[in-house]
Amino acid sequence: MPLIRSILHMLWIILTVIPWALFVVVASLFVNSTTMYWMCARWLKLAVDSGTFILGIKNRLTGMENLPTGELSAAVLLVKHQSTWETLTMPAIMPHPLAYVFKKELLYIPFFGWAMARMDMIHIDRSQRSQAFSKVVAQGKRLMAQGTWVIMFPEGTRISRGQKGVYKSGGTRLAIETGAPVIPIAVTSAKCWPRKAFIKQPGIVDISIGKPIPSAGRKPDELMREVEAWIEAEMRRLDPTAYAGSSSATAGQQA
Repeated sequence: MPLIRSILHMLWIILTVIPWALFVVVASLFVNSTTMYWMCARWLKLAVDSGTFILGIKNRLTGMENLPTGELSAAVLLVKHQSTWETLTMPAIMPHPLAYVFKKELLYIPFFGWAMARMDMIHIDRSQRSQAFSKVVAQGKRLMAQGTWVIMFPEGTRISRGQKGVYKSGGTRLAIETGAPVIPIAVTSAKCWPRKAFIKQPGIVDISIGKPIPSAGRKPDELMREVEAWIEAEMRRLDPTAYAGSSSATAGQQA
């Protein structure tokens, strides 16, 4: 049954993303970036809802009260990354537009990438590291000034359940440069949607949003260590079975 459900869900994604992407490309000629974002977030909400209906994956969300409430309040969301599920879910649950920081190669994916190219997000060339970060800071300041939150996966890639990748300080560097608080988020998506797995399992994905961590006066590495400590401790609380018998998570495999 999980195999059949996974096939049906993949077909649903493929059959809906093509007309959605074409519609977005055309609509981008006539609407502003904020309207464009919420149009795209609506499809992502449908993708998450289809995951619940077809795959049996449900979200259990805690900590929404920790999110900034002002219309133009800035934030850098730093999220545990285990699967595609949280990539779909975050825009579907957040009250502000989000701007992902991602490698520009994703823009070349047919249909999905074409639609992403029409959105006001931050795509970078990883081969030009210093220039890439300068672009992240410049665009991050502009986006957060208009009420868009920047979202990043500090481990940089999907990490297997029960493991921990290397937390890179790009997200905290951005927060310090912009003066925005950091919001750490733990996600147990690999319980249902394992890294690189086609077959998904029904179950509950816990999404826990931590309290804002001020960035003023902090050092990037020191601030990231605090983010890492909170996320990894929260992962062990939410999914203790995955960490049974291990006092510390092993290094995540590269995607």
